[in-house]
Amino acid sequence: MENVVIAVAGKGGVGKTSISAAIVRQLVKNHPDAKILAVDADPAVGLATALSVDVKQTIDDIRKEITKSGEGDSQKKRAIELLGEARFRIIDAMVEKNGFAFIAVGRPEAAGCYCSINAYLKEIISMFSEEFDYVVIDGEAGIEQINRRVMEKVTHLLLVTDPSKKGTQVIQTIKNVANELVMYEKIGVIVNRLNDETLIKHINTEDIPVLTYIPDDRELALSDILGKSVMELPDNSKLVKGVQKALNTIGII
Repeated sequence: MENVVIAVAGKGGVGKTSISAAIVRQLVKNHPDAKILAVDADPAVGLATALSVDVKQTIDDIRKEITKSGEGDSQKKRAIELLGEARFRIIDAMVEKNGFAFIAVGRPEAAGCYCSINAYLKEIISMFSEEFDYVVIDGEAGIEQINRRVMEKVTHLLLVTDPSKKGTQVIQTIKNVANELVMYEKIGVIVNRLNDETLIKHINTEDIPVLTYIPDDRELALSDILGKSVMELPDNSKLVKGVQKALNTIGII
């Protein structure tokens, strides 16, 4: 089986993290013997909460600790050393849950550009994409990680939007940038938080195929209020059914 690397992207506030968590849920259910890695690549660090993961150490924590001893070295040399040393430390930092492993990128303390950790994350994704059967990446909002080639080697690019014009414009921008910078095999849109089916005819995703429309999910809202994991949602919840349909349509399950 070819290793599957799924990147989830879109503008902020469209439910990208809940969908990423639901993807992990469905992969665990459909492929209980597979090696599955969930990567929280969003500095908002919401995937850990959605999957009820207690994160003790992030990729950025490890990067900062290692780089302290190598300040002043050439960038290329340090990159090689970083990856060599970080490989084992990141494996140790992974949280093992029932059916999947989890790692978080973390939030850099310094203000301003997020590019340093993004460059590092690109190498981490490449490193572990060959060691896991499925890698699910909850990317940060917008196009930054796509633009910096962080998601360069994904097999499936899932773009999430709500019914808004801004949401569809963002996913089109992401797709245009990805066409130049990402070696994806398949792409599709999940239209989330649809509260009126009559809106569907007005939602324009242009040349990006829609995989599914997911209505507002009361079960998800209640689960979130109660602090429950997306993994605990019932099989008949709108989010779970919608994500299952999307994964079936794009050929992942």
